[in-house]
Amino acid sequence: MSALNAIPAEYAGRRYHAYNDWVKRTHGGRLQKISIDAGFTCPNRDGALGQGGCSFCNNEGFTPSYLREQALVVDQIDTGLSFMRRRYPETKQFLAYFQAYSNTYGDLDHLKAIYAEALNHPEIGGLVIGTRPDCLPDEVLDHLASLARSKTIELEIGIESCSDAVLAECLRGHDFACTQDAIRRAATRGLFLTGHLLLGLPGETRESLLAGACQLSRLPLDALKFHQLQIVRHTRLAIQYQRAPESVPLLEPGLYLDRVIDMLELLPPSIKVQRLGSEVPPRLRLSPDWGMRLSAFSRRLDARLAERETWQGRLFSKSLDA
Repeated sequence: MSALNAIPAEYAGRRYHAYNDWVKRTHGGRLQKISIDAGFTCPNRDGALGQGGCSFCNNEGFTPSYLREQALVVDQIDTGLSFMRRRYPETKQFLAYFQAYSNTYGDLDHLKAIYAEALNHPEIGGLVIGTRPDCLPDEVLDHLASLARSKTIELEIGIESCSDAVLAECLRGHDFACTQDAIRRAATRGLFLTGHLLLGLPGETRESLLAGACQLSRLPLDALKFHQLQIVRHTRLAIQYQRAPESVPLLEPGLYLDRVIDMLELLPPSIKVQRLGSEVPPRLRLSPDWGMRLSAFSRRLDARLAERETWQGRLFSKSLDA
C-alpha cells in the first residue's frame, strides 16, 4: 500500500484530521465561537491552590477587549455576533465560548444560571466551556451532559503537559493523573472533549512530548488544540525569562511544527486538530515574534508532513504498545 493510500479518507486531502473539515461534514457548515468572559477565576488564583496562577498564564493575552468593557453575557454575545457575522457570513451555528479562566469553577446553581443565560440567546446553539481538569466535579459533568441532549456542548480541558515534572515546574497545581481522571469521567457522559496542549514549557523535551502523545492516544479525546509557548508580560514566566532567558528555550516555527508532527504520528486518526497555535497581542507578547500569521500554519503543516512522508496516526499502533 502506498503512503497516500494509507492516509484516512476523512482527512479530506490533508495529512491530518482537521476539526473544521469534520465540522463541515458533521454539522453542514461552520461552527463559530463567540468568546465570553463570565467573571470566573481559578483555584490557582483565588488561594484554594495558590495565588498568581500558572507561571505562563495571563488571560488578557487571549481575551477580546470588548469582554472587559461589557459585564453582561448577553451584551458580550451581541457584540461578538456583530463582528463574526461580517467576518464569517457562512457560519452554520454560533456557540458561546466560555474562555477566560476556569468556567466550571463555582457553585452549581451559579453555573447553571450563567450557562442558561448564554443558551437563552436566540442565536446561540451551544456552549464551549474551557476549564481545568481539577474543576470538574461529577455534578457539573452531569449538568453538562443534560444540556448536551439538546444543544452542542464542547468541553475544553487544559492539559498543557502530560509530564508531572513540567506541570510542577509551571506551578499548575495538579498532576497528569488528575487530567486522565477528568477526561475519562467526562467521556462517560458522552461530552465532546477537546484537550489543550502547550508545547515548549520549561523542562519539556521531545522525549516527554512523545511519551505524552502515547498517553493521550489511550484517552477518549475527540480533539486537541496545540499552542506554542509564548512569554506573556505580567506573568511569572516573563520574570524568569527576563532574568535568565536561557532557562526558557523557546521553539522556532520549524522546530515547533516538527514537535507537533512527532505527536500527531502517535495519536489516533479519530482525534481532530482544532488549533495549531495561538497569537498574543504584540503589546503583551514578550517573546517570540515569529513574524507570521497563524493562518499560514495549516499549509506549512501539510507541507512539512509531506516532506517527512508521514501523517497523523502513522505510528498509532506503536503508541499503544509503548
